[in-house]
Amino acid sequence: MYELHFGVPMSGAILCTLNTRHDSAMVALLLKHSEAKLLFVDYQFLDIAKGALEIMGESTTKLPILVLILESGQASPETANISPPPGTLIYEDLIAKGSLEFKVRRPKDECDPISLNYTSGTTSSPKGVIYSHRGAYLNSLATVLLNEMGSIPVYLWCVPMFHCNGWCLPWGIAAQGGTNVCLRNVTAEGIFDSIFRYKVTHTGGAPTVLNMIINSPIEVRRPLPRKVSVMTGAAPPPPDVLFRMEELGFVVTHSYGLTETYGPGTICSWKPEWDSLPRDKQAKLKARQGVHHLGMEEVDIKDPVTMKSVPADGKTMGEAMFRGNTVMNGYLKNLKATQDAFEGGWLRTGDLGVKHPDGYIELKDRSKDIIISGGENISTIELEGVIYGHPAVLEAAVVARPDDYWGETPCAFVKLKEGQSATEEDIIQFCRNRLPHYMAPRTVVFSELPKTSTGKTQKYILREKAKAMGSLSKSKNKISRL
Repeated sequence: MYELHFGVPMSGAILCTLNTRHDSAMVALLLKHSEAKLLFVDYQFLDIAKGALEIMGESTTKLPILVLILESGQASPETANISPPPGTLIYEDLIAKGSLEFKVRRPKDECDPISLNYTSGTTSSPKGVIYSHRGAYLNSLATVLLNEMGSIPVYLWCVPMFHCNGWCLPWGIAAQGGTNVCLRNVTAEGIFDSIFRYKVTHTGGAPTVLNMIINSPIEVRRPLPRKVSVMTGAAPPPPDVLFRMEELGFVVTHSYGLTETYGPGTICSWKPEWDSLPRDKQAKLKARQGVHHLGMEEVDIKDPVTMKSVPADGKTMGEAMFRGNTVMNGYLKNLKATQDAFEGGWLRTGDLGVKHPDGYIELKDRSKDIIISGGENISTIELEGVIYGHPAVLEAAVVARPDDYWGETPCAFVKLKEGQSATEEDIIQFCRNRLPHYMAPRTVVFSELPKTSTGKTQKYILREKAKAMGSLSKSKNKISRL
């Protein structure tokens, strides 16, 4: 996939990377929507690809040509016990037929599309985000600056390259003459082994990856031989996770963005005056989303109705919005969704946040995730950050549970660390000791948390579970709010 990030645009084509966790039905849907002509498939996903082509074959004869990528050292599909469909090309054979005299087919206009990325929340109505050559170029350079990459970095891939083109890092790392270290399966052991073996200087990943690192077995969690820079995004990182990562020797940079902003759109830059603050206070400041990077024109928190900027008081809530060169061209074949996203001349994120006096923005919630309980707004991000601070908690996610008396109350889904224990009352009391009582969860469910392939918790599944639980009794809630 790294090679294809260069070869496909250089041939004048458009790169469309697909999520490796999709099933055949979803792959078929996206192939049809994107009108892909070539389908490059790693041998581990051949069955999914074959299933997708069979589904497409039921309604069309225009199927993409399948190009099979074998494992390094595999001579042929037969020696690897793989049975591709007739007409399948082998990647290395295809590359061997290439011409060294080939002239790069550059875009006629820098705003022409370079790639198509489907949003992580893809449903039966896919939203294909169109990236331009100009936006990808500028964001590639911005990622080098955001990651503070010098020349010849060694980058460990924990960010999927199918997600926002790996935050545009494939191009940025090449610009710096870097080395790429790839893992088939991202594990804490693989991360630490790679850092020692290949002298990794940079890596990145969602907060779930960071959480996996800090909670790995002690025999895996070795002191780092040098500082390793980590960029995290995709979801707001809990302050406790940032604090513990830095204890291990990682230097964490928090960024925020969307598929529609080529990945990172903001950065929480470190300020020297923070050095004298307690570590827990530093972590809370670093958990903010910060300011826009140099490739982005502007980020703001605005009233979504009047489109006026909210006061920089750290309290008044509004919607986070972007505009600039590193904002998508639009959604493929979906003019209505594109117009809605850019209503008012800014990209509307659907994320609610505040702006602090220093100009840094801080997200409070997704507009659909905010909990309104008895007229009070409760930030699930803030509550999750507190729950993560409990010594027995590995992961946490908060959603609204219907309530006859308060309208909604917080329901926390919690996964405990292996060998640790806690009760519902333990978690509730822990939160009450640190937050106003109305913000504490009224319900705690201990379970696994469903996730997307990019590490985001699938809250819509949890909301359905909380809704199915029904309303808490009025008497219980009246007492618990005191």
